[in-house]
Amino acid sequence: MWQGVYPAVTAKFNEDDSLDHKEMEKSFAFQIEAGVDGLIVNGSLGEGPMLSHDERLAVLKTAKSVAGKRPVLMTIADSATRDCASLAKRAAQAGADGLMVVPSLVYHTNHKETVATLSSIAEAADLPVMIYSNRVAYRVDVTVEVMADLAKDKRFVAIKESSDDIRRTIEIFNALGDRYDVFTGVDNLAYEALAVGAVGWVAGLVIAFPHETVAIYRLMKAKRYDEALAIYRWFRPLLDLDVSTYLVQNLKLVEALVTGTTERVRAPRLPLEGEMRAKVEKIVADALARRPALAKAA
Repeated sequence: MWQGVYPAVTAKFNEDDSLDHKEMEKSFAFQIEAGVDGLIVNGSLGEGPMLSHDERLAVLKTAKSVAGKRPVLMTIADSATRDCASLAKRAAQAGADGLMVVPSLVYHTNHKETVATLSSIAEAADLPVMIYSNRVAYRVDVTVEVMADLAKDKRFVAIKESSDDIRRTIEIFNALGDRYDVFTGVDNLAYEALAVGAVGWVAGLVIAFPHETVAIYRLMKAKRYDEALAIYRWFRPLLDLDVSTYLVQNLKLVEALVTGTTERVRAPRLPLEGEMRAKVEKIVADALARRPALAKAA
């Protein structure tokens, strides 16, 4: 159902900490114009858990206003299942094309609880769902066995595979065939995941480098692996910034340096400073100095 490059877009803030919808329109449109296949709002990179439900729905509305026919997925991530279900229902009413669902933010659910939580959210919205499997960040492992149980419900259509173990992608295919559209959710494993069969990329550094991200994906699908690998090798130092406790600050700084947008974050996060900031600035400067020319791919 879903394939291609889906940016996990950032939220933009004014100086008074209110949402900056004009800047979001500009940033989201940049992604669409570069040829991405959809947008995902209010994820980890989008600071969704830091936003109220009303704010998250407002971001969804802004994304829908610029996405055209491309799908916009709403991330559902809250502590209590009832709050997730409530937001999911409101997202459906607001026009979300689908959901990306995090199993549990605070309490570490077991197999039965994970299946029950995800099923309740899917039922509340009655929308297609991408399951966010990220045991590293959220400590809830959406195992292949959980995926198999959820496969009985046709609303579960995709997996964002972020276990940080490329073997998991193969295990999903071996156990479940093509039941799910499998997306890679780890920027610096994207080439590897696409090489073993992933059909999509929920991307982070795409917010600053959408053309390069789209080029890698399309070249991989065209089996032009060497060309894709050359871009990916150039991209890797930047992609590594996605795998960090400070991924939001890292990527917002990269986005600001490359596109001229803002890098404001919502507290308790603070913008990078000192050595951490200098490191990111150097990585960006080095990358821009060696930015590759892009070949056309079907």
